[in-house]
Amino acid sequence: MNFCKYTVLTESLLQKSLRDCDEVIEKLFSEVSGLEDCPKIPDPQLKECAIQLWNWVVTKNVGTNISKNQKAKVRHVACSLLYCCESENPTEGDIRMQILMASKTGRNWLDCKNPQMADNFLELAVKSLESLYSQLMSRADGTVDNTSSKGDVEKDLLRILSCQAESAISQGHNHEAVAYMQRCKDMLMRLPKDTAYLSLMCYNFAIDTYNLRKFEESTFWSSQSYEIGKMNVKYAPGPEVLAKGLRLLATVYLEWDCQRFQEKALNAVSLANKEYLSESGLYLKIRILLRCGTSNDHIRAGLNEMLESEVSLEVCLSTVKLLMSEDREALAFEHSKSVCLHFESSPDLGSALVLHIELLLQRGKELLGKQKIEDIITGHYTGKQLTPQALKTLHVMLWDKASKHFEARNYAEALQWYNYSLSFFKAGQIEPNLAKLQRNRASCFLQLKQIEKAKEAIKEAECCDPDSIFAHFIVYKIAVQENNVKKAAEAVNAMGLLAKSPVASENTLLVSENVSANILSLAAQFALENEQQDTAMKALESLCKNSKDEAQVFTALRCLVRLVLTTIEESSDEMRNVNLDVLLPYLKMALQKVSQQSHMTVEQRTEEANWFRKIAWNSALLCESSPDRMRDFFVLSYQLSKLCPPDPTLLLGQKTSLLMAAAASLEIYRKSPHFSQTEELTQALEQIQICWEVWKTLKASGKFPMDPTDTLLRLYEFEARVKLNDPKVETVLEGVLELENVDTKMLETIAALAMEPPAHFPLLCKKALRVALSLHKKQPKLDLARCSKCVHSLIKLSLPSGVTEVEAHVLKELWNYYEEALSIIAAAPEDFPEMETLWLLTRAWNTGILLYSLAQYPEAEKWCGLAMSFIRHLRSLQESYEMQMSGLYSEILDRLDKAKNNFVMEE
Repeated sequence: MNFCKYTVLTESLLQKSLRDCDEVIEKLFSEVSGLEDCPKIPDPQLKECAIQLWNWVVTKNVGTNISKNQKAKVRHVACSLLYCCESENPTEGDIRMQILMASKTGRNWLDCKNPQMADNFLELAVKSLESLYSQLMSRADGTVDNTSSKGDVEKDLLRILSCQAESAISQGHNHEAVAYMQRCKDMLMRLPKDTAYLSLMCYNFAIDTYNLRKFEESTFWSSQSYEIGKMNVKYAPGPEVLAKGLRLLATVYLEWDCQRFQEKALNAVSLANKEYLSESGLYLKIRILLRCGTSNDHIRAGLNEMLESEVSLEVCLSTVKLLMSEDREALAFEHSKSVCLHFESSPDLGSALVLHIELLLQRGKELLGKQKIEDIITGHYTGKQLTPQALKTLHVMLWDKASKHFEARNYAEALQWYNYSLSFFKAGQIEPNLAKLQRNRASCFLQLKQIEKAKEAIKEAECCDPDSIFAHFIVYKIAVQENNVKKAAEAVNAMGLLAKSPVASENTLLVSENVSANILSLAAQFALENEQQDTAMKALESLCKNSKDEAQVFTALRCLVRLVLTTIEESSDEMRNVNLDVLLPYLKMALQKVSQQSHMTVEQRTEEANWFRKIAWNSALLCESSPDRMRDFFVLSYQLSKLCPPDPTLLLGQKTSLLMAAAASLEIYRKSPHFSQTEELTQALEQIQICWEVWKTLKASGKFPMDPTDTLLRLYEFEARVKLNDPKVETVLEGVLELENVDTKMLETIAALAMEPPAHFPLLCKKALRVALSLHKKQPKLDLARCSKCVHSLIKLSLPSGVTEVEAHVLKELWNYYEEALSIIAAAPEDFPEMETLWLLTRAWNTGILLYSLAQYPEAEKWCGLAMSFIRHLRSLQESYEMQMSGLYSEILDRLDKAKNNFVMEE
């Protein structure tokens, strides 16, 4: 086998710095695995490597240069190499070196909690010890040195056997450990100085098995510890240590089965106290007596023994608490009195007095307890102060008592207990606990309707802790009770600012982010209970802004909305709009909160969004006189609905909300001065475009034969674009005309919108009117009034207003409209409005006169003749107009003849 690699690795380790040795150690450790199975080859170089590695570890024992595990691995390698190069007849020196290395390596692995690895080396050590002993026995010359050497072998063997016992215990092999320890005990007669060592080792085994709840094994090892300790008094570990082992034995019996091993437990603890009387032993005896259900007389005897043995006050008080926990309240109270008397002159008497007071209160003897407290208060100011810990315990007790009375609504009694606590504070003392105490007192005064005293108490609290949200809450409650709206609002603002930071609960030391929000919620509730709605709403608003609890925020928002809705129901028409303005921001906040919450489930988000959506919708319906509010509510309703999973019903609601919002935007524009708010038209167009998308989705999922949405959307879009002077308006009109069933009313409305200032689209207007007139004429029954109106508008738009507009195509178009008018009159001459006939007559005559002035005589004669043709359709006015017009018409004809003749002569 090639051993050069070990030499190289050893040299490398010796040269490496500690920071770089890990890799070499791991390499060495992996190389020696399985080496024990190889044939042994004496090699001086390999032995030298083993010694060098061993010495390297020894030099690192001081300090924590390398870890325990690294030391164990290097020793493992060194020991393995040493055994690998063992000769057939090793010298005594070589064997002793093997024993040293194997035993220490085994011990090292035990310290690393690796008993399996330790076992191998401990067995090697035992074998080497046997070899050494065999050599020594073969010499058996009876010399002193030989006898001494055999004694050293036995000492080493005892140590190794004890290590093997420890390894067996850690692996749960108790029977093996017992066998190893028995061999050690057998050797104690020859090695008495190891008595204490073995006794302590058994005690440690007892502790280990006790911690593993192996009670039977633990009792064995505890007993062995005591038994071994008594084998040689001179070299025993001492009575204190022996008593400690016996107390462990008693404790194991106590926890194993006290009823079954009652006598053994008492015997063990009694023996322990006999060996070495201690506080822990006396206390353990009381524990055992209590657990076994012993009578009070037996326990009383044990308690008296404690007092006679001058145990410390702390142990006496622990015993009192133990008696209380075991339902021996009367005995605890009796012993408490005895303790107080026994330690009457002790500077720590206060702790006993406080515990005695606690017992009095538990037994319902409040009056006697109060007397004792008052005695302590008197002593506090006459040089008999409690220790800080005892005083702290007393404060906790007093506050707990006060809190219970407060919860039971015994406010005067609660105040008295708080006042006891206050008695221990100096005037002008600044301390957080004093601030809390004064706040609690102020709360009691508030409940007792003693407002001025509450103000004094909270003023003191603010001196100690001015930034307490709880102090501001009490100030708020005082302001509400005094109906001081301004002061209450200031307190709410202060609480809102403080709510942005985590707040410690007034009743616990835990920090909670919800405490401040809970206080604001309580503030709102308190104001409502005192019929101050405006103040309550301010508190709820602050809660919504500052709380991180989404459920709490939505509850507050719902409460705010309900409060406003209640006010709206009870308000006049004038105040309704004011309250709707109050409601709108809450709904906007709800939209923001629902949109931002990432931790809500789909169901929660849908529930909240739907609730506020319905409120927004219903509120919009209350805004008939205010289109801007109506628009805002409908937009909110649509935005909230978008946060819900889509379904046909919801889409219908979205469509209607958008339609109503667009209509409201147009109405706002119409009411604006000089039509200046063009942004309203832009908003209307945006709403219309979104509505188109929603409507397309709806139509794809079903049929809506009677739904007017197509018509309304086109009408609203036409109005918005025509007012914006948008060239796309013509496309909108074309879309209207392409509808299957175009409504004449819609066309007439479009015509009117096309000419409604600031819009001016006469061509679009006439186009719409022509289609409308055509549709009217196709109806089974002619609507005379609407046809007349269409013709009237067409003629009005086509009449030339000046010389520049007199063109042949204009006159032709106008003539056609007049012919339409005549055909309508002819269809119902008796029903056609007379004044409308007169208007047609007048406009035709004026057109003829205009043409006459322009020397267009044939045309002039034509138009004047047309005007004359309307006279026969007049009824009551026919005679008068016939007389007037006939003369004028004759005069015009004469002038036309002369003009024509002159015109011919000039030619």
